[in-house]
Amino acid sequence: MVPAANTASQERVVIVGSGFAGFTCARKLCRTFAKAGRDVEVVLVTPNDYMLYTPLLPDVAGGLIDPRFVVISLADALPRVRLVVAKAESVDLQHKTITVAGEDHPPRELSWDRLVLTPGSVTRLFDVPGLAEHARGLKTVAEALYLREQLLRQLELADGEDDPEVRSARRTVVVVGASYAGTELVAQLRALADAYAHRRGFDPSEIRFVLLDTADRVMPEVGERLGDKALNVLRDRGIDIRLKTSLKELTDDQVVLTDGTVVPTYTVAWVTGVTGAPLLETLDLPMERGRLVVDTSLSVPGHSDVFAGGDAAAVPDLASPGKITPPTAQHATRQGKALARNVAASLGIGHSAPYKHRDMGLVVDLGPGFAVANPMGVHLSGRLAKLVTRAYHTYALPRGVNRWAISLTYATNVVTPRPLTRLGLVSPEESSFVGSEGIPHKSGA
Repeated sequence: MVPAANTASQERVVIVGSGFAGFTCARKLCRTFAKAGRDVEVVLVTPNDYMLYTPLLPDVAGGLIDPRFVVISLADALPRVRLVVAKAESVDLQHKTITVAGEDHPPRELSWDRLVLTPGSVTRLFDVPGLAEHARGLKTVAEALYLREQLLRQLELADGEDDPEVRSARRTVVVVGASYAGTELVAQLRALADAYAHRRGFDPSEIRFVLLDTADRVMPEVGERLGDKALNVLRDRGIDIRLKTSLKELTDDQVVLTDGTVVPTYTVAWVTGVTGAPLLETLDLPMERGRLVVDTSLSVPGHSDVFAGGDAAAVPDLASPGKITPPTAQHATRQGKALARNVAASLGIGHSAPYKHRDMGLVVDLGPGFAVANPMGVHLSGRLAKLVTRAYHTYALPRGVNRWAISLTYATNVVTPRPLTRLGLVSPEESSFVGSEGIPHKSGA
């Protein structure tokens, strides 16, 4: 139920979005207000009743982790927050209202004294014919599950296919995007395909994986040394890596690359980066690279009662002057804490401070027995990096029951094979860019 308009005696902070930034902001604000003895209502508007730990979506797509374990129940984790499960459709900055619409409720207005915009990001699409219809991203549980189910379905269909060309196409997967998310995805799907081939008694090399990127390196975020190690490991696993190459066109049974190569396939993943959520385009506020412009205190210039952070905001990077912070979970989580501090300060509790955080490095899981990581600038690879990567993700999960479930899953995977059961839980429509991420469909995009 949407809360009624504010009473004169109670102030209200409305947070839009339950990703890393919004979730962390809501949790810290509640603690801050309780400690200060202030009766301020915190309302969280989100289309989902959970916070999604997106870094583990490649493991979900690879059949390694149950999707239940990567979602954090908002009702359980944020008991003092008023949860509005609805989509934020528009914001009226002059009258301090936000219009929300639930699946079973008509649009209605919600007033606010402070507004925190953390709607997150969506997959960045380009004007590639057939992309929106035939590719899938990796931003939601629906997309991750669909990629797993699609791979297994195509492998099963290939087993009974008499036409060798069709069989080969069904056993071909194209992943576009060789940054850490796309690279993790192709590594986990490769492991799932290998498990399938071994248990069905055929050579895993008959399943082809093609990884594309317009860059000249794999995972430039981790540096040249670790990127080269990742490149060698992926190629040793039989993954065809094509740099300075992308997609020119997609149909339901093939893709055409920018170098003219035609690759018959029924499975395409598009993991090429993100842009701010569609809501931001309705605000008529300055944007940079698809993200809302904010100052170093995370407030929107000209609107002292409006704040933004996470993937939705172009936050000045004080640790790297002239740049904006990258859209990573690490920055979003820390910006959530800064948002809470500065929103509280705007209400007379504590003091505001600029956001400044030096990137602590990345961890990238590359499937069985291998990972790369550069925590605090220390370059690690192999099994030690694998241990660091899994420990980091387990620690970073914001709820104890999820940490316990992931720990048990990792332990179980040491002695049991990946499950190959296809459950058919997600339809093509539910996993599309429109259905799963809410990206408006544009003709020819």
